[in-house]
Amino acid sequence: MAKRVVIALGGNAILKPNQPATVETQLANIQLSAEQIAKIEKLDHQIVVTHGNGPQVGNILRQNEEAKEVVPPFPLDVCNAESQGFIGYLMEQSIKNKIEQEELTSNVVTLLTQVEMAADDPAFEKPTKPIGLFYSEEAKTMAEEKHWVMEEDAGRGYRRVVPSPQPVTIHGVESMVHLLNQNTIVIAGGGGGIPVVKQAEGLKGIEAVIDKDRTGKKLAEQVDADVFMMLTDVNNVYINYGTPKQEKLTGLSVSEAQAYFDAGHFAEGSMGPKMEAAIAFAKQGKTAIICSLEEADLALLGEAGTRIAG
Repeated sequence: MAKRVVIALGGNAILKPNQPATVETQLANIQLSAEQIAKIEKLDHQIVVTHGNGPQVGNILRQNEEAKEVVPPFPLDVCNAESQGFIGYLMEQSIKNKIEQEELTSNVVTLLTQVEMAADDPAFEKPTKPIGLFYSEEAKTMAEEKHWVMEEDAGRGYRRVVPSPQPVTIHGVESMVHLLNQNTIVIAGGGGGIPVVKQAEGLKGIEAVIDKDRTGKKLAEQVDADVFMMLTDVNNVYINYGTPKQEKLTGLSVSEAQAYFDAGHFAEGSMGPKMEAAIAFAKQGKTAIICSLEEADLALLGEAGTRIAG
């Protein structure tokens, strides 16, 4: 029986650091990702793809700011939806083209995905996720006028920070599972999902950013995936990274991975969230993999990457 895999693409799969944020550049990167997804499809897996959107949302927010005297700016949840749409379009088209070239029979569908969080999540009391442009002397005025929380970044000015709550429920999962069972690759949950909370009148968008690795893990849980795979720009996870004692990790038990995590081996701004999500998923008796985009198919076969098994 085909295994069900959730693949979380890192930001470098769409736009690498210092690259121009043109459609052509992003499409070329996405086409490379599509090649790897086609290789995984050849292994007879059911596939859900999720992805980051940090640079893209940042550029949309900049467009908002630059054009605010002409076009009314959109709130963050709408900007997230906008980025999900255009990244999903480029990704869906690229994967479809590649699987047709390989004479595979799968279809591909992109779903705009709302991700619900608890309205009383403690993160709302302490915003931590920086977004958008850097500001200087106008930061105080913007904080007062827009009720933004601004945080200083030494040497670069002030930047808006927003809450980063935990995902509670990903909406549309029943449709995703139906599509998976109909031989369809599903693209969903981009950028951590469109952030919403449930109120008396129903769901409502809110200005927040959900960590994409946490959403990927929640998505893998809700679709009952066998494997949760996070693709990044390194081949493996390391302990003592960047020191003479650096050591590559390949196969880990949950307890071993947890011990390394508790010892502080994984930086909060990089590998930390990925390992946190991987450990939480593997604790359910499943398999989590962290590897490079280029070795994704090999990692699924147990021949590359870092694998944490419950």
